[in-house]
Amino acid sequence: MRLRHIEVFHAIMQVGTISGAAQVLHISQPAVTKVLQHAELQLGMPLFERVRGKLYPKPEAHRLFVETEKLNRDLQGIRRLAASLKSRAVETVRLVSTPTIAISVLPQAMTVWRRDFPQARCELATQHTGEIVNALRLGEADLALSLQDPRHPGIVAEPIAHGMLTVMAPRGTWSEEELSRPFGVEGLSGELIGLSDGDPLGEMVVAACEAQGVQPVYHTVVQTYQIARSLVEAGAGLAVLDPFTAASADPAKVQCRQWAPAMPVHLYLLSASHSPLSHGARELANCIGATARACLERACAS
Repeated sequence: MRLRHIEVFHAIMQVGTISGAAQVLHISQPAVTKVLQHAELQLGMPLFERVRGKLYPKPEAHRLFVETEKLNRDLQGIRRLAASLKSRAVETVRLVSTPTIAISVLPQAMTVWRRDFPQARCELATQHTGEIVNALRLGEADLALSLQDPRHPGIVAEPIAHGMLTVMAPRGTWSEEELSRPFGVEGLSGELIGLSDGDPLGEMVVAACEAQGVQPVYHTVVQTYQIARSLVEAGAGLAVLDPFTAASADPAKVQCRQWAPAMPVHLYLLSASHSPLSHGARELANCIGATARACLERACAS
């Protein structure tokens, strides 16, 4: 059966008459009759018994209806999507971000983007980078944000902003003279807040410490940069964090110094290599990049 056959067949099954099916499909009654006759001719058997103007489905029609129901739903969905695209009624952008960027950068970027795309629909979700790669490959997301380049052959990673690895401590920890100098690994002492095993930034810090024979002791270990930031803001200790999280901290509660030797941290725009971004998605990415860079510039100026 052709797609048109299935569409007409399902309409008749639902309403029971040629006239009713014609109204549902917005076509003429002769057109419905012609398509049904052609479908039955192709199948080599009648699907309905005709009694006083009504059509009563035969057992074969009921079996066929069950097998083609999902296909018919998909067909209707495709027609609705095509109509939406034609009229440009609603553009949907599906964005997935790691929690760090979702909290530190996205709110302001979304506010700016909404000025030019007030009617667009945006679906936001947070996942870790490994899950983000799967979402992009399966077509469950249009674009994503991460501080990691997953180096996956099916994923395009575009750096859109970057800053330096940052050390954050409760306000009053360092003198003005200390704040003017970068922070070296030898300073990792006292109450330290560490990142969980396997975290890319945490591994950078561990490698730098091992290179200089330093073994810091972490009494508190966290899974997210936001928890580490909140602990520092509360005066619970010192943490080494990405620049975007550090820039979003309350300057009245924390002090920040650049890690030495300087280690760049990039914000990556991730997308599937086989799926180019729509205009709205690309403009959202541009807003995110601009917001991230402005956030870092403000933090450096303060």
